[in-house]
Amino acid sequence: MKLFVIGYGQAGGRIADLFVEYDKRTGQHSIERAMCINTAKADLMGLKNIPMEDRVLIGQSIVKGHGVGADNELGAKIATDEIYTMQSAIDKRGTHKIDAFLIVAGLGGGTGSGGAPVLARRLKTLYSEPVYALGLLPAKEEGGLYTLNAARSFMTLAKEVDNLFLFDNELWKKGGETLEDAYASMNDEVVRRFGILIGAGERLERSGVGQLVVDTSEIINTLKGGGISVIGYAREELPLKSGTFSNIISSLFKRKKVSIETLDATTRITSLVRRAVMGRLTLQCDVGSAERALVLLAGPPGELNRKGIDRAKVWIEDMIDGTEVRGGDYPIPNSRYVAAVVLLSGVSEIPRVKELQKLAVDAQDSIKEVASKSGKKYDKLMDTDESLRPLF
Repeated sequence: MKLFVIGYGQAGGRIADLFVEYDKRTGQHSIERAMCINTAKADLMGLKNIPMEDRVLIGQSIVKGHGVGADNELGAKIATDEIYTMQSAIDKRGTHKIDAFLIVAGLGGGTGSGGAPVLARRLKTLYSEPVYALGLLPAKEEGGLYTLNAARSFMTLAKEVDNLFLFDNELWKKGGETLEDAYASMNDEVVRRFGILIGAGERLERSGVGQLVVDTSEIINTLKGGGISVIGYAREELPLKSGTFSNIISSLFKRKKVSIETLDATTRITSLVRRAVMGRLTLQCDVGSAERALVLLAGPPGELNRKGIDRAKVWIEDMIDGTEVRGGDYPIPNSRYVAAVVLLSGVSEIPRVKELQKLAVDAQDSIKEVASKSGKKYDKLMDTDESLRPLF
């Protein structure tokens, strides 16, 4: 799948930068174009993989390159004022080879949460390619303002894109970690899951054709219908082959390892898919509420088979409300791992989303009460009648 990735704001820029690094390291060539947009010059300068000419600074006349802080209304205003600047930058880089746009943004801050919906709306107006977004929900310890921003932003963004992937930092932060260390590990988790998914079909020329190929159209069809999507992931290291140097060294030191040699490929595939779905998803949800699903198995061609994929698809069909379940493989010769990626699309039962919606409505009521006491008109303080309507 060929993507035009746009990192919007600090968090979005970091992840877009990691996407480019992952794409180069794996040789997938899934990132056809990549650029970053920000109101903070320092954040743009801190990127490592996206060329300087693909880093776009906006809002200089208002914030002088220092960012908008956590003011997402200011972030939205700047995006609206500079929409033609962003559009021109995208047109300049070309869109004729891409299958879809992916806007990546943190939803708790100001620049990304405020500007990403504005840009998404413009892209959908101008282009026929799907516009997806990857939104990162803040951890609770990041503060109430970040939570409120996310509550307002994700609902607006979900209405402006063809599908919204959500990643919940609260779910993935490990105990005792600093936020900075947590961001690094969480960003790696995001990129690993997406990297395998969007890489499907792009390396087949070098890898050999799989038994059940997942191509771009199957990913796009799984995401049709809009809503929120989550991704599950699990992988298994393959046992060392007898006679290899590593195996001999291990035996010399009598290192005991859990053997999975008794598992055949079919059993391994079904086990991995179950772990991917029932384990930690990018966002906690009721898996059964999904409308569509896609199962992707990646690894050495000899470890992937049609029977295992078909069984995994049937298992997921029995779990979800919807009836559309697609599946296939992604051969990676010489890999030491077999990995399962499960995309669940159109998910509706999401506790974190309901929590955010409640926080947003409570905040709306509080602002209305304060405005009433002060004699000011509520609608001038906070125009949220559309963005705070529940999605489900």
